[in-house]
Amino acid sequence: MEVLVLLLVLLLAAANGANDVPKGVATLAGAGVTKIRTAIAWGTVATALGCLVSLTLASKMTQLFSKGIVSATPTPAFTVAVLIGTIFWVVLATVLKLPVSTTHALVGSLLGAGSLFAGSSVEWSGLLGKVVQPLLLSILVAYAISAVLGIITRKVVTIRTARRERALAPVPDGDAAPVATVTKQAEPTRAQQAIGIAHWATSGLASFARGLNDAPKIVAIGSFALVGGMTPTGLLFAVTAAMAVGGVVAGSRIANRLAYSVIKIPHVEGFTANLTTASLVGLGAILGLPMSTTQVSAGAISGIAANDLSRLNKKTVRDLLIAWLCTPPVAAAVAAGAYLLLS
Repeated sequence: MEVLVLLLVLLLAAANGANDVPKGVATLAGAGVTKIRTAIAWGTVATALGCLVSLTLASKMTQLFSKGIVSATPTPAFTVAVLIGTIFWVVLATVLKLPVSTTHALVGSLLGAGSLFAGSSVEWSGLLGKVVQPLLLSILVAYAISAVLGIITRKVVTIRTARRERALAPVPDGDAAPVATVTKQAEPTRAQQAIGIAHWATSGLASFARGLNDAPKIVAIGSFALVGGMTPTGLLFAVTAAMAVGGVVAGSRIANRLAYSVIKIPHVEGFTANLTTASLVGLGAILGLPMSTTQVSAGAISGIAANDLSRLNKKTVRDLLIAWLCTPPVAAAVAAGAYLLLS
């Protein structure tokens, strides 16, 4: 049973990589900065770094998913049921090109299997403050912060560009005949170059924060039944590797959806969306607040529109909302069914 748990943990990590690695770097592709594959490779490296430091910086997250939702000592059957429920939904969503929350799926699976395994040990009283509120509020906060940052940054770049154009404009020379000029593409301003560098940096930070946020949850579930001789640190390395493989092999499905189907992503606004995602998800991981990278990232990307909601692809937003609402109950139902079969 311990070997089965390890295999399922690695499968979950790979599914998480396929669905979540693209979320920090989709704006790079959407803004035309680089190709999808290059963006995913960058996100994979940054995510792996976040995973590797997560046990140190995100210990509160590990504690929450170890004992904070279901306090009873887990059994192998309970662990396998939780993993099956989570894997089922994350894999299905990835096949359907739907960016969903592994956090939501894990919480749903823990509650579904936990209610049958040890109903009295489910921490319902603390669930609202520790899990539900951070998950819901993070979407609205991400949208608001991204919108404000986008407006400010766009104005700064516009002002600097206008000043540069005025400085380079030719000065009329009396009644002299106009001289033919050759029009060439303007070189990027220093502000635009800085935004370009910052866009790469913030996409890396967003991916780093995602690894910091997600790895402890998966390791916490896997630690319920470690294979003999394996330590949590060893499991973390295995989870990190599996997550990287999943992102590289299948991450383009979700990356394409977020990069091109939610909203047209200008370069400067992609930078602000990533900055928002990195800040909120990283802070949540350190404080033990289980924010969904999916929802924070989607909220930040949608926030690019600010108050001009006509820029959003309504069909994609609808699909995302439906998928998010289905995540906890579907994962809970599958986990509960798996527990009944295994117990």
